[in-house]
Amino acid sequence: MTDDVIGIDLEPRTVIGKGVKQLRQTGKTPAVIHNHGKESIIVQGDSVNLLKIYKKAGKHHPIEVRAGNHTYTTLIKDAEFEPRKHQLNHIVFNAVAANQVVEAEVPVEPKYDEGNESSPAERAGLMVLNNLDNVTVEALPRDLPDVLYYDAEKLTEVGDHILVSDLILPPGVTIQDEPSQSIASVFEPSAVAAANDAAGGTAEEDVTEVSGETAEGEQPSTDETSETSQHDQS
Repeated sequence: MTDDVIGIDLEPRTVIGKGVKQLRQTGKTPAVIHNHGKESIIVQGDSVNLLKIYKKAGKHHPIEVRAGNHTYTTLIKDAEFEPRKHQLNHIVFNAVAANQVVEAEVPVEPKYDEGNESSPAERAGLMVLNNLDNVTVEALPRDLPDVLYYDAEKLTEVGDHILVSDLILPPGVTIQDEPSQSIASVFEPSAVAAANDAAGGTAEEDVTEVSGETAEGEQPSTDETSETSQHDQS
């Protein structure tokens, strides 16, 4: 992981339930810190700053949360957004101990040889479809990587694929996902176009379904908004 220290100051929150709607209108976002099985800490923070923190840290980079007279090392457990404007509605932090192995979602990205910006397959006019954007890992907070890479130079011809087991792991990190799960696969562009025309859907979804692979996507916004009220009541 990088050595960047990400921190934010939050303040105690007394507003819960329906009152958080008015709180958001003042530029504040409700949040909660889950504290090692102890009573949760109800807090709030500047909406702009919290969104910046979320975009920078994701769910894998430790965040130093300063609340009241205490400082907590945390990971973001959940972030809920208003579905239409994609504004941050609520955020949940998990306090973690430095010597405690934690679970986190880490982004997956291709790694190319120096001077290349695409895989050999793409340079040959083929199409690489990504089936997995994140994996779940376990590690000590200080060992959590900001991203996990795979060797995209291995993607050269139709049928080539990258599996979870092909990811390049730093010391102290283990992956919880199924090792045989597909991350990226090579297809003929014509096959993608034909599947798209036949089903009227997106090429990525259609082709991966035909090949027996499952594409990973974002959780629907309805789930996010339904959970918001539960957190606000906590």
